Amino acid sequence: MMSAVGQKGHDVEEKESTEGADDRILTEDDTSLLPELVAHLHDNRTELRQEWATRIDDAHLLSAMTPQEVFSEVTSVYDNYVEVLETGSVEELRRYARDLSERIIPRGVETNDVIEIVLLLRDVLARSLFEKYRDDFALLNRVLNAYEPAANRIAITVAGSFVEERERVIRQQQDSLRELSTPVLQVRERLLILPIIGVLDTDRARQLTDQLLQGIRTHRARVVVIDITGVPDVDEAVADHLVKTVDASRLMGAGVIITGLSSEIAQTLVTIGVDLSKMNTVGDLQGGIEEAERLLGFRVVRTDDAKR
Repeated sequence: MMSAVGQKGHDVEEKESTEGADDRILTEDDTSLLPELVAHLHDNRTELRQEWATRIDDAHLLSAMTPQEVFSEVTSVYDNYVEVLETGSVEELRRYARDLSERIIPRGVETNDVIEIVLLLRDVLARSLFEKYRDDFALLNRVLNAYEPAANRIAITVAGSFVEERERVIRQQQDSLRELSTPVLQVRERLLILPIIGVLDTDRARQLTDQLLQGIRTHRARVVVIDITGVPDVDEAVADHLVKTVDASRLMGAGVIITGLSSEIAQTLVTIGVDLSKMNTVGDLQGGIEEAERLLGFRVVRTDDAKR
């Protein structure tokens, strides 16, 4: 068995591109079969591409896409697939896989579907090689030695790109949900309300502070009411972060009123030794708004009293 490490030029590139996906070291004769393999896939492109599209349809994959869209993507993936076998480089395939993932993830395509689709193509191409070389088992074995490592690398590249894009979309969605769950609302001039609902962990508390300080700056707020009626519990780290949020708001020129503390949270704050002198607390949101208006110099007058 002769290592390809000492080979020049294109043979070296082919060896490097296949070893990453398979521990088997290919012989010079094995790698020299790649051009023949690529020529076979080029010559039978229409038939193999159609067979792959049919297999995808039979497996009920990519059902969110139209048949025309599926065939268009099948064509692009097939051509990228063959290009990897021909050049040994997966960069163009990786770029295409990311672009494809960006387009199909919002349509509900799952990671398992993508992996199954790529494996279907691998199966379709492998079967075509079995058919072509079925009368020469030794040659068939050498062809598969050349094909399988590259096919494995392609499958890993496509699946990896899809997973990376899916994780990016999930992070983006989580950030959007956090923003929606902690809206900074202006109820009147110089007065903001920040109602918090749900679990308040350290990451969310940090994001809350960023949003609040931005809101104070944008609206030139002087008073902020933070309502935590919908927060089930806080730990020591979150409580400490709330104190820091109050301090940061004061540096921005805004006083903070915290409303809606449950008895459990109040006991937690006392137990962990939070400096309560820094926190202006009021029982409920309505009371907090009334206190904020008093601090701003507003006076609520009953309609009947105003008419007298």
